[in-house]
Amino acid sequence: MAKKAIGIDVGGTGIKAALVDIKRGALLSERIRIATPEGGEPEDIAKACQGILEDLGVNVRNFPVGVCFPAVVKHGFTQSAANVSKRWIGLNADELFETNLGRHAHVINDADAAGVAEIKFGAGQNSHGLTIMTTLGTGIGTALFYNGVLIPNAELGHLEIEGVDYETKAAYSAMERENLSFESWAERLQKYYSALERLLVPDLFIVGGGISKQHEKFLPLLNLKTPIVPATTKNSAGIIGAAALAYASGTN
Repeated sequence: MAKKAIGIDVGGTGIKAALVDIKRGALLSERIRIATPEGGEPEDIAKACQGILEDLGVNVRNFPVGVCFPAVVKHGFTQSAANVSKRWIGLNADELFETNLGRHAHVINDADAAGVAEIKFGAGQNSHGLTIMTTLGTGIGTALFYNGVLIPNAELGHLEIEGVDYETKAAYSAMERENLSFESWAERLQKYYSALERLLVPDLFIVGGGISKQHEKFLPLLNLKTPIVPATTKNSAGIIGAAALAYASGTN
């Protein structure tokens, strides 16, 4: 019988969820998406997640739930808040979701969850040494893995380069905002990934985020010593990674 868990991916504008086969890293249900409640208040998001479980159906009643979230998460407490209410800061998020969902729940940073999906089921399988997962979107999310083991809450999107928080220059949102060509954007990405190389000397970069579907337009423009490859789990990465971690935490 397949090992199963539910993954919920909470973002500033949308919440996505599905039932996941933990052994294969595959969705076992339709991926449901709803809008994130306006204001992103803790109680409203928890209630919305409860509604998603109802939409998934009675067959998911007893499975653990993993929730990936746009925040630093330490021992189940959210320590920051991106595009959601500041009331999340310092909140026991594990307890909030367990109370509202009536089952074991495990909350994790969204970039870490996406990285777990790639390490277990995607481009990072069988990787050795230091792997850095980066997600290029509104900001730059990062996840670090050493020999496949997660080092949580790496906030390397906020590296200061040329006197600025460089995700404001190199995130995909900056490309859109400034109407940059892929060539101009790649020059900024070159500075960012070169800085990571100097500081951490990684063995592999994995690039995720929606724009990774067009990786052939910018990754070949980068000149790095480290191999850099696109993510393969795409828009389901957060759901899959969150579910896998919830299952692992619930069986330990």
